[in-house]
Amino acid sequence: MAAESTPTYRFGDLVGLARQSWLGQMTSRLDGLGYADYRRTDAAAVRLLWRAPLPIGHLGTALGVTRQAARKVADGLEQRGYATIQRDSRDARQLNVTLTAVGRDYARAVIVVIEELNREVARRVSPADLVAADTVLRAALFDDSARQRADRVPPPSEATLR
Repeated sequence: MAAESTPTYRFGDLVGLARQSWLGQMTSRLDGLGYADYRRTDAAAVRLLWRAPLPIGHLGTALGVTRQAARKVADGLEQRGYATIQRDSRDARQLNVTLTAVGRDYARAVIVVIEELNREVARRVSPADLVAADTVLRAALFDDSARQRADRVPPPSEATLR
């Protein structure tokens, strides 16, 4: 007779389902605001570009992707009218990505939706649970690059838990 085995806890499955649900909410809410073309790379890219225009290589580094992948993200933003890609006036090899006026409006909408979702999650759990979830998610980052990017994300604080 085979020994009974304890089912393995499937943390990764829950993380994947949470991401799918989050992206579904992003898509639906942005669609409701008139942005029917949300792509999952948009949130990080437009929030980075909101701060300032970036060379494609720097955008890739900040997103944790190759320059080629960053170029695809930038091209997608440009094709939808959210960004322009232009050669740098001082270095013709460098391509800079800048949000257009429509792109800045889109970035504002993305930021608003993310803030709404963050507040909704914070209301669903206790502050201690949110801090614990943050700790567990950081522990699930197995590579240095992801951990370094996560280090730039502040953990929950009293101000963010209100």
